[in-house]
Amino acid sequence: MTETTVVVVCPECGTFWPEGGEPLCADPAHGRHLHEMHRHRTPVRLPDGTTVTAVSFDAADPYARDRRPDHGLYLDERWQPPWPHDHVAWPDFGVPADPAALEDALEDVRARARAGELVEIGCIGGHGRTGTALACLAVLCGHPPADAVAWVRAAYCPRAVETDDQAAFVAATGPARHRGHRVRDHRLP
Repeated sequence: MTETTVVVVCPECGTFWPEGGEPLCADPAHGRHLHEMHRHRTPVRLPDGTTVTAVSFDAADPYARDRRPDHGLYLDERWQPPWPHDHVAWPDFGVPADPAALEDALEDVRARARAGELVEIGCIGGHGRTGTALACLAVLCGHPPADAVAWVRAAYCPRAVETDDQAAFVAATGPARHRGHRVRDHRLP
């Protein structure tokens, strides 16, 4: 973590805005709360020794890097970097509608990282979706699903995995979830 800012979050709308700024949610009945956002550019060593970089979106300069990644997996459509990347549809504060697509994308990221590529995973704040994806990656590396949320909070950030639904999604990750799902060949050219 290199930078912390405070934002107001409306989970019902899936929006957030700077504390003291113009609200993006017009409904005062929504359960808004303050949330610290960290600017992440954090290498995370997975249980199998593979390293990926977890990132948050810095609206001022989202693509500034000391070294440009070889590939990125982004969990929010605001990411449009100039390097090769993939997106997985995933609502903020939610879980992906297509778990198999996420698993395929995570296996691709893992294969790229194991082959020596610099890869990153990011959403907006770097906690909910990114933390959940990292916990799922840990499970794909052989870490027990029941302990993956605690693992990602210790190995990456204590704020990783923001909602109960995200924690339940991680706990359900593994072979039983996708029984019969054919995973594509992840060998790199």
